[in-house]
Amino acid sequence: MFKNMIVYRIAPQWQVELTQVEEALAKVPFLECGATQEKSLGWVPPRGDVHGPLAESVGGQWILRFMVESKVLPGSVLARRVKEKAERIEQETGRKPGKKESKELKDEAKLDLLPMAFTKQGSMWVWIDTTSRLLVLDTSSQGRADEVVTLLIEALPGLSVLLINTQTSPQAAMSHWLKEQEPPVGFTVDRECELKSATEEKAVVRYARHPLDIEEVQAHIDAGKLPTKLALTWDDRVSFMLTEGLQIKKVSFLDTVFEGTKADDGGFDTDVAIATGELVKLIPDLIEALGGEAESGVASAAAAVASESGSMPTPTLAGSSVAPAAVPARKSGTGGVVTGPAHEPVDTDPESAPF
Repeated sequence: MFKNMIVYRIAPQWQVELTQVEEALAKVPFLECGATQEKSLGWVPPRGDVHGPLAESVGGQWILRFMVESKVLPGSVLARRVKEKAERIEQETGRKPGKKESKELKDEAKLDLLPMAFTKQGSMWVWIDTTSRLLVLDTSSQGRADEVVTLLIEALPGLSVLLINTQTSPQAAMSHWLKEQEPPVGFTVDRECELKSATEEKAVVRYARHPLDIEEVQAHIDAGKLPTKLALTWDDRVSFMLTEGLQIKKVSFLDTVFEGTKADDGGFDTDVAIATGELVKLIPDLIEALGGEAESGVASAAAAVASESGSMPTPTLAGSSVAPAAVPARKSGTGGVVTGPAHEPVDTDPESAPF
């Protein structure tokens, strides 16, 4: 559970009950693809129980599960069927199909083949922490995250979210940690990273299972290569890969997390409690290591509300020379606002995502 993470901040004005979330998700349940349906998506019970709740609460943490199914239709198979149809028309009429007719033939061929196509399914865990006002998606693909966030905003009136945007960019911070060999408090640098040149050649250097406290790494950074991925461990409890787009990949809980648990402890509730219990502490520590959240958009509003209520400290912004980024906003079809960093994270390796 939560092997990859893209993290959003929820606007403070969004106040709902779990029952309201359940009712909203029930309007978009997942149904398998029909015979000629190319793609289907919706919500499924997180516990896997048939007809179970679509929104679960474990220790006050809300867990949802999004499912998508798509038909696998190889392009070569579709092209062959279109060619067969075009050749049949040419034999019967003595003319070749025009551009418009060829497009229609492609649509016909797709309808012919979809009932025979294999299907593939993928699911995504969605975690809502109403106390810390975090929305966490278990994916490393920004495109897939955008799809799910859009559906949530359309289903849940008033929901507005912001991609976590820090004062110091992950790339600048990772460069400093590697060059100066000074990881942030509570973190250690592990044995994997990727450095990429900003020049036209886009030269890439990767280290795997290799010490990074060597002059060679520092020389690459001096030569202009910038980190795009860096393996870190937090508090000797959780290891992960941080990317330049503030995506958290390859999350792994270390043995110290499971000390005190019994061998037969397991199941949905235990998995959720362990994962959210660790990650709800890791995320703010990582944000602080990157200079705190930028004072803009949803983040500033959330900080103001937290400051007034005293329920959560305002993120520390001191020690950063990077000015807050301008955060663009875009409206969803139902009026909810989705905002994000000035530069949207790039999907560097979307196929590695489990969803």
